[in-house]
Amino acid sequence: MGMSTPRARAIGINHIAFEVTDLDATLDWYGRYFDLNLRGRRPTMAWIDLGDQFLALSEAPAGTRSPDRSRHVGLVVDDKEALRDALAAGGEVVAASGSLRVRDPSGNQLEIVDYRDVQFTKTDAVLRGMELEALGKSDAALAELRDKGLLD
Repeated sequence: MGMSTPRARAIGINHIAFEVTDLDATLDWYGRYFDLNLRGRRPTMAWIDLGDQFLALSEAPAGTRSPDRSRHVGLVVDDKEALRDALAAGGEVVAASGSLRVRDPSGNQLEIVDYRDVQFTKTDAVLRGMELEALGKSDAALAELRDKGLLD
């Protein structure tokens, strides 16, 4: 059998991004039913904190919605750059550096993020069970987790 292309390990979901027609009305709706904490807010974007994950809301008024960038799932992997190389070797069109976005065969968009660089985390027991106990976090990701009280 021939040599296979190295693959990244999918670890979890960092965020879900929705496109909304009215950001204020959407935030009001979420606030009526959920105890929500905003991670951040801009005129046309808001991020609802879900602990070490988040829901990203991007306003695009009716008739101007653009599925090209807004709606996606943030997928956490153990090695974003190895995946970028594998995707490029497999003929997928991906940026040479920076943000890594790709569509599956059905057109679903994935934004790939590296476990080491984001708040999203797994317990030590889960990492051991996934045989990823050596996977660490960047100083910036550790600082974000500490600032939220999610890390000792």
